[in-house]
Amino acid sequence: MLPHERSTNRVLCVDDNHDAAESLALLLRLVGLQAEAAFDGPSALRTAAWFLPHACVSDINMPGMDGFELARRLRAWAESRPLLLIALTARTTEDDRRRSLEAGFDVHLNKPADSEEVVRLVVAFGSRRTVSEEPLEADPPLIVPAR
Repeated sequence: MLPHERSTNRVLCVDDNHDAAESLALLLRLVGLQAEAAFDGPSALRTAAWFLPHACVSDINMPGMDGFELARRLRAWAESRPLLLIALTARTTEDDRRRSLEAGFDVHLNKPADSEEVVRLVVAFGSRRTVSEEPLEADPPLIVPAR
């Protein structure tokens, strides 16, 4: 199934860099997904409440509520509902990757990320909607190595 046939897939793009969040949201819309941008943790939580995203791509380094805290809150908000959380960040150490997983992120991508990889991850998850049906580590990997 092509991405434009999955218009029910909703993706929340969060970055304090407005251009980065809006550009990613635009790219996702161009491939047929629904996408909204938010520019900090609190606005991301407010947007999630009405947008009900299936996936969230978030920066980690944000003022106020960082991406780690946002991930923890989104996981709690989603409860048992499947939600793909992707960290898209300049933080590249193994400790950063570990902290991402501990906070609830499924994938840790380094900036600048390949936009096709982000789309592939979202579409692959959207086609399953649950990790338990088939582990994401089979396709795509849970931790994407830095290029």
